[in-house]
Amino acid sequence: MLRKAAIKAAHEASIGKKRKVVDQVPGTPDADDEDGEGDADGDADTDADGDVDMSQGGGGKSGGAETPDGEAEGGGGGEIATFSKSREIEKLRTQGSMTQSHSEVSRVKNLDRIAIGRHLVEAWYFSPYPVEYAHTPILYVCEFCLGFWASEKQIERHRTKCTLHHPPGNEIYRHEEISFFEIDGRKQKTWCRNLCLLSKAFLDHKTLYYDVDPFLYYCMVSRDETGCHLIGYFSKEKESAENYNVACILTLPQYQRMSYGKLLIEFSYELSKKEQKLGSPEKPLSDLGLLSYRAYWAEIIVDLLVNTKDDITIDEIANRTAIVHADIMHTYVITHSLHLNLTDFPLRLFADVKSSSY
Repeated sequence: MLRKAAIKAAHEASIGKKRKVVDQVPGTPDADDEDGEGDADGDADTDADGDVDMSQGGGGKSGGAETPDGEAEGGGGGEIATFSKSREIEKLRTQGSMTQSHSEVSRVKNLDRIAIGRHLVEAWYFSPYPVEYAHTPILYVCEFCLGFWASEKQIERHRTKCTLHHPPGNEIYRHEEISFFEIDGRKQKTWCRNLCLLSKAFLDHKTLYYDVDPFLYYCMVSRDETGCHLIGYFSKEKESAENYNVACILTLPQYQRMSYGKLLIEFSYELSKKEQKLGSPEKPLSDLGLLSYRAYWAEIIVDLLVNTKDDITIDEIANRTAIVHADIMHTYVITHSLHLNLTDFPLRLFADVKSSSY
């Protein structure tokens, strides 16, 4: 009752200041108010949760302060803008906006499970799929074109019409049943956007899914008689000012713990060697990404030191492995913290190597 009285008092004060009508009863709308924005009893609209509707009438600037629970405290007149946590979370679940509330996006899932081919996996994070797919028990994704449907019947009907059996790009590598395809985001916008939507369900830090033009996508697939089944991918900018060789990297959950992540990382560095550049993943890395890269860097650098008899410098290690100097130094520090004695190897360190944030 106190909260309702405070809202009513603030609403009446704002109307009295703005309109200065002596004979008007406080809390009622003007006789010539064509829009009819005022409430007959001076109360603000409330929703089912008892939160004040942010679209209420009253005019003027906000005069109330928002409490941590999202309720408004009475202020010095004007519109009382409030925040309803329940409504905001519902927006995140249904509207597919990546900018509603950054504190909520990373922890509120709008999907439960995703069916990709014969695999059924649980979604980990929020992904901005369209509103009509927000509350479906299972989201069905075509493993070839990456289109998505809300029912099994729809995906079965689609499979009879889908003519795509591999990623829509150039096959640039093949060994036994593993192939890599290069896809240009500018030429295959729909496919790449669908790939980003799918990957966002398993990546906490990924925020870009619509603007795919500046990126190349390298997809690793497993080939069989039915087609090429997506295992994972990494993307990289076509022109990177920081010489990043990876912008985003993911191994799908059903293929994790099979060393496919290491193969994706190794392939990105092989591309850097072909381009005669040093490469590094875009920072900051996710927790799983940092662990994967640390393991790869340590294995490659230690293997190089073990098989090198002569003195070797940081520059030589970088040129042979395509790993940037800062990542080499980071690996050296980490291996020392893990009690791996690299001082036994003839490695000369230079103090002018710049550090990087991880």
